[in-house]
Amino acid sequence: MYKIAKENLSALFQTIAETKELYLPVKISGQVNFAAWDEEAEVSLETLKTVKSPKDAFFPQSETLYTCKKEGKKITIDPEALKEKEFVVFGMKACDVKGLEVLDKVFLSDPVDTYYAARREHGIIVAMACHEPEESCFCKVFGVDCAEPAADVSVWMVEGTLYWKAGTEKGEALTKSVESLLSPVEEEKKDGLAAGISELEKLELEKQKIRGIVEQLPYTQLSLEGWGKEENLDEKFNSPKWEELYHPCLACGTCTFVCPTCQCYDIKDYDTGHGIKRYRCWDSCMYSDFTMMAHGNNRTSQMQRFRQRFMHKLMYFPVNNDGMFSCVGCGRCVEKCPASLNIVKVIKAMGGDQ
Repeated sequence: MYKIAKENLSALFQTIAETKELYLPVKISGQVNFAAWDEEAEVSLETLKTVKSPKDAFFPQSETLYTCKKEGKKITIDPEALKEKEFVVFGMKACDVKGLEVLDKVFLSDPVDTYYAARREHGIIVAMACHEPEESCFCKVFGVDCAEPAADVSVWMVEGTLYWKAGTEKGEALTKSVESLLSPVEEEKKDGLAAGISELEKLELEKQKIRGIVEQLPYTQLSLEGWGKEENLDEKFNSPKWEELYHPCLACGTCTFVCPTCQCYDIKDYDTGHGIKRYRCWDSCMYSDFTMMAHGNNRTSQMQRFRQRFMHKLMYFPVNNDGMFSCVGCGRCVEKCPASLNIVKVIKAMGGDQ
């Protein structure tokens, strides 16, 4: 394990960016989201949750798939190049890393999405533990330990020092490339530390503190009883409670766009004047024109669309993916829904967890 002082992080970022693309939480116009690093970037590692999840480093909000051109009677199709350069996503939280595991189930299953697969192959994740989880967080409900994120590199910020631990071959290679900026963590007590504890013990105390906060959060004891089981599909689907729950829904799609596990997209064509670009962009199951076909839409009411979102995350996905829920408890929908509708409210109302 290694460490680096907080004031030296700019040098660390500079070194990483010399050979790799680097993305991390950056404050732009008062909001913090993951963005490409440069020397002028206002980095905000202290932000617990970015507005959007960092999933678009691997599944972009919009990306070109291929370009078509016509010259005379000849038509050429040029697929977009796959990601070939390594990049680092620095500061992802444990819930967002778990979100990528959900996306892996979708995009890396046959037929494999080659665009996503190339980014996963070349992406290196540096995940940061949550120093102070917030009231909207409920990641523990879905088996996430925000005190010990599992990634290529795991890091913790404790009293002005960033502790660094490689967890994979990718992480070891990244560590080696910045090793000159890192210092080994002393396992024995050194002068200047609190009496009687080593730096490793100090880090363990930080993890215990984080987990202690999690235990006090209002949604940590949320029960998933009855969810994710095939035998309960009809009961959940036909419950009259959907009619009561959906009414405040504005169909704005905010929940789907901030969610780290939503994977729906649309494919469109755009005439550039020099050819046609086919691109895909995020879409939302909450929209009335989602999956619209020639004969219309299979889900004709907002209640049906509202039900689809939560049935997919809590029933359809786990039933078809060995019990893995398509929610990681990040709490973004809890914070951002303008009508105060969110997955916690649905779980409580439908599962009897009051």
